[in-house]
Amino acid sequence: MAQFRLHGSKVLAVDMTGDTVKAKNGSMVAYEGQMAFKKLSGGGEGLRGMVTRRITGEQMTVMEVKGKGTCYFADRASEINLVALHGETLYVEASNLLCTDGGLRTGTSFTGLRGTSQGNGLFTTTVEGTGQAAIVSDGPAVVLRVTAQYPLQVDPGAYIAHTGNLRQHFQSGVNFRTFIGEGSGEAFQIRFEGEGLVYVQPSERNTIGGEA
Repeated sequence: MAQFRLHGSKVLAVDMTGDTVKAKNGSMVAYEGQMAFKKLSGGGEGLRGMVTRRITGEQMTVMEVKGKGTCYFADRASEINLVALHGETLYVEASNLLCTDGGLRTGTSFTGLRGTSQGNGLFTTTVEGTGQAAIVSDGPAVVLRVTAQYPLQVDPGAYIAHTGNLRQHFQSGVNFRTFIGEGSGEAFQIRFEGEGLVYVQPSERNTIGGEA
């Protein structure tokens, strides 16, 4: 299995001994050893994943990297966060997914209204199985734990990803700036309930529902 490690906070180094990884197309910045690169047609598994992504708008152009040596990945100087999966599912915005172990399955999942944080419709990217994944954030990501006793409210523009057994509720007409009288137009929050982890970034994307 490929070994993921951080080279600083903004470069991902992947050590491979004949292994395969899937990465965001164009994210390779350097490599040592012998590597082969292949552009894949879609981020999901096979033709079904490709078609699903086109229908939902959850776009992710992916390349497959196979070889022996070390390959380095980066994405516009974004901070990189490693996520270790042990049979569970990672739900992540397509634009925030940098690289996954070749043995992990990627696809598209219906997750209610959470995907609208980027105008992506009602779907998000999923990564399943056992292995490592690397996600990027605008600034150092914060990992917040959700428990049955302590649900979490998140600005959709700051949301990156989540794992665990979480339920999501998309609430319109309110956001964090509404509380201090600076909101304008219709705005939203995501409420997470259950048990799991939520990754947020200290910078907001533009949302389709107005100022976040």
